Amino acid sequence: MPRQVTDVDRLRDYIAGVVSRADHHADDVNEIALALAGAIVWRKDNDPIEVMERDGEMKNVLWFRVGGTRYAFSYNHTAQCIELREGSTQGRVVGSFTNQTPCADVRRIFQQL
Repeated sequence: MPRQVTDVDRLRDYIAGVVSRADHHADDVNEIALALAGAIVWRKDNDPIEVMERDGEMKNVLWFRVGGTRYAFSYNHTAQCIELREGSTQGRVVGSFTNQTPCADVRRIFQQL
C-alpha cells in the first residue's frame, strides 16, 4: 500500500533505506539513487511523493507526479537498474538508470517529463 511522504525527514528515511539495501543487494544503483532523489524533488508536482509500504516498512517503489502524470520508480532485478515508468511499475519505460548513468542524462530525462 502506498504511503505519502510529506516531509523531508520521511524522505531522508526512505532514501537511507534504499541506499542501504542497494549497498547490500544492488551496488550497481547505490550511487545513482541519490541523484534520482534530487531529480524527483526538483521536478515533482506539489502532490506528495508516495512509497510502497509493506508490514510497516518502506520498500523500493516510489511514485510521484510531474505535470499531472504519475511516474513510478522501481528496481529491475533482471536488468539490474532502476527504472522510471509512466503511470505504474508496469507502464512504459521512460528511463533506466545505473551508477554508470551520467548526471547529465538524469537531468535531460527529468527535464523532458
